[in-house]
Amino acid sequence: MTTPRFIATVSLAAIVGGGGYWAGKNDLGSWLGNKPAEVAMAADDDGKPEPTGGIIYYSHPDGAAEYSAAPKSTDDGRPYVAVRESEDVRFDAKGAVLPSDTASARSERKILYYRNPMGLPDTSTVPKKDSMGMDYLPVYDGEVSDSSTVKVSLGKLQRSGVKTALAEMTTVSRKIRVPGTVALDERLVSIISMRADAFVEDVANVTTGDRIKKGENLFHFYSKEIATAGAEYATEMRNGGKAGPDTGSALRLKNLGVPTATINSIASDRKVPQSISYTAPRDGVVLERMAVSGMMAEAGDILFRIADVSKVWVIADVPEYELSAVRKGAVASVNVRNLPGKVFTGKVDLIYPEVQMQTRTTKVRIELPNPGGQLMSNMYAEVEIEARAGNPVVAVPNSSVIDTGDRQIVFLDKGEGKFEPVDLALGIRGEDVTEITNGIAAGDRVVVSANFLLDAESNLNAALSALTPDEVKP
Repeated sequence: MTTPRFIATVSLAAIVGGGGYWAGKNDLGSWLGNKPAEVAMAADDDGKPEPTGGIIYYSHPDGAAEYSAAPKSTDDGRPYVAVRESEDVRFDAKGAVLPSDTASARSERKILYYRNPMGLPDTSTVPKKDSMGMDYLPVYDGEVSDSSTVKVSLGKLQRSGVKTALAEMTTVSRKIRVPGTVALDERLVSIISMRADAFVEDVANVTTGDRIKKGENLFHFYSKEIATAGAEYATEMRNGGKAGPDTGSALRLKNLGVPTATINSIASDRKVPQSISYTAPRDGVVLERMAVSGMMAEAGDILFRIADVSKVWVIADVPEYELSAVRKGAVASVNVRNLPGKVFTGKVDLIYPEVQMQTRTTKVRIELPNPGGQLMSNMYAEVEIEARAGNPVVAVPNSSVIDTGDRQIVFLDKGEGKFEPVDLALGIRGEDVTEITNGIAAGDRVVVSANFLLDAESNLNAALSALTPDEVKP
């Protein structure tokens, strides 16, 4: 250093030192309106509020990613810095720092532990960073769920069309749809036969399939046995006998099948007609005609078979597993193919006490009125039988139930976009709702629309969870 520069440096130090001595001697701080202590405090005050809340952990005094749940000191003896609730920094799922008000709100919730941000099965009781410097994510009380639970954001819920409904107490009704066949009412079928040997004369112009009326002439016949009984009755009448259908020869004629009109004619005319007319006993359709003019009919031979078709039966084949839902008196609707749009309504009249070995079905008889004879024997019919549960039960809409074959589930709406699959035990399946015998209760909210999307998401979560080691909670 040269002599002039040395002299200049010493002179400057003397001036500065002297100025400082003069400022302190004459109280320059008071003259400027500030005291030294106040200046120091103003310098330290950076506008940050005092930390509040309890101490949740302790951090390294140098800001290193080292934390402790209890008071601790560094290797060189310096204490760790206490971090209070208001100072704890929170992050969202994408790693962005949450606003301070959100952090304060979330700090009120209890933190269970911190999990690895990359999904690895590594947890910590205190905040820490992974090998790449990423902060561990806090897990709050109430956020722990199993791998099958699905959480969906509100925006995604609206886009996917997820809808919910309440499980409620209601009566489950449904219709059992089965095939059937139209049959004649056995009670309305008549057989025309002779009770004594007779010769058939003058058969009426009626054939199989013709409709006839009650009292219409079918044929005339002559019977030696009937003629003999008629002659005895006529003799009794000429001798002053008392006329009546239930006494003497008149009763014999009645037992031989002679019409009442013919018996009355013998009583009034006192003679037996050469041939007797046989008339139809009821309205109906001729099912069978065996009578031929001039034939010899022995007692018991069938000459005509007539059926009244004003009422018919429908014999439905109900599967064995559906029998418990069918009851006598249940309303049934019948459709036939040759009358599209026409519905016939009747009631279940009889459940046959037998199950067919080949088809495992039981015949159910339904009685139907048949105005105009539109329903014909052996027609194919489509039958719907009302089946109704007797008492109100817990039921959910049919669309809410997911049946995988091995299990039946619904998704419960847990709120805040969380949905949990629940296994069910099902009862009767109705037209619109399904009975739930076990799994949920009335008032639970279930997903009724887009539940298959939630099921796919749940299955994916479960599959990924199976591929990843289980997270060990500290």
